[in-house]
Amino acid sequence: MPDATLRDRARSLLTASGRSNVPPFMVMDVMAAAARIEAAGGDVIHMEVGQPAASAPKTAILAARAAIDGGRIDYTSALGIASLRQRIARHYHDTYRCAVDADRIVVTTGSSGGFILAFLALFEPGDRVAVTVPGYPPYRHILTALGCEPVLIETSSETRHALTGEALLAAHREKPLQGVLVGSPANPTGTMMSREALAGLMSAAESAGIRFISDEIYHGLDYAFPAVTAAELSPHALVINSFSKYFCMTGWRVGWMVVPEPLVRPIERLQQNLSISVPTLSQIAAEAAFEGAAEMEAIKRGYQENRRILIEGLPHAGLTEFLPADGAFYLYADVSKFTSDSFAFAGEMLEKAHVAATPGIDFDPVHGRAFIRLSYARSADEMREAVARIAAWLK
Repeated sequence: MPDATLRDRARSLLTASGRSNVPPFMVMDVMAAAARIEAAGGDVIHMEVGQPAASAPKTAILAARAAIDGGRIDYTSALGIASLRQRIARHYHDTYRCAVDADRIVVTTGSSGGFILAFLALFEPGDRVAVTVPGYPPYRHILTALGCEPVLIETSSETRHALTGEALLAAHREKPLQGVLVGSPANPTGTMMSREALAGLMSAAESAGIRFISDEIYHGLDYAFPAVTAAELSPHALVINSFSKYFCMTGWRVGWMVVPEPLVRPIERLQQNLSISVPTLSQIAAEAAFEGAAEMEAIKRGYQENRRILIEGLPHAGLTEFLPADGAFYLYADVSKFTSDSFAFAGEMLEKAHVAATPGIDFDPVHGRAFIRLSYARSADEMREAVARIAAWLK
């Protein structure tokens, strides 16, 4: 009996907390399944992960090499290297004609680190934060892990899958919201909000005392019309961005936030304690990445060609319905005429056509079983081959 009691106590010590009980990010599971096929000799076209096939700008790589050759790589300020923060502020002037004080810039460990810092600084456990569906899964999962309640608001084709002020305030009247998070260009849809739509939503949020977070990680990858930053429309919005997508620096894990002035010091204290500082080498590379804009624009033109190949080719392959692909590098395709289970559909497409895609259920627990997300961040030849493989499989 004593041994059994000790075993029970030992098991209780190893029981994970309730806050860790968040769903997996399914795209990582798809990547693992694709890797198993490749390990067995299969040739998989990777359209499941939002990762550019291109490398970081040459300017970034050269700057990192020079820093390594220089020897010491020390801690930096918790807010980030001063010259990088100043360069990001200049980026807002150059790109958006928007004045942002460098003192309001916080460098983060990718956008993921930015979400954690933002949620901790803005919300208390139990706070209700609106997010749209379909939407990026870690929004919901990080909020849940931090003790907040993600409130899912469905979007529709009538609003080009953008959240409206009316829908936000309707959810707020039902039960008060403390925050809202939107992305434009959005993941997984690639849809974007016009200036008028974004301004209207932000005005509605502010009028109701709802804190506003804008995920702008796909800015720069806009095709239908220029992206608008929330930093231009209100000093009260919190903006999150990253070097991962436009600058092709996913593994460097460096991003930034534009923070309302009263939140700078609270976020600095959080960063000091949670991570001390963002990796120095990544910050050095990120500052130099801004000088590689010509290289990045050439890569963007490649995405535009990939987008054209899919939009023109997939209907002939059998995938005829998808949401407006305004920006980013995703196509969110309706597969409801083939299946009621996008997870099974994506698994079969991977096994039989060797094309990896992410099931929509990852992004939308409501209607996601009818969709898959296809990333077109790789080469044009791979996009053409993917269309051919999907066509052969579906027919």
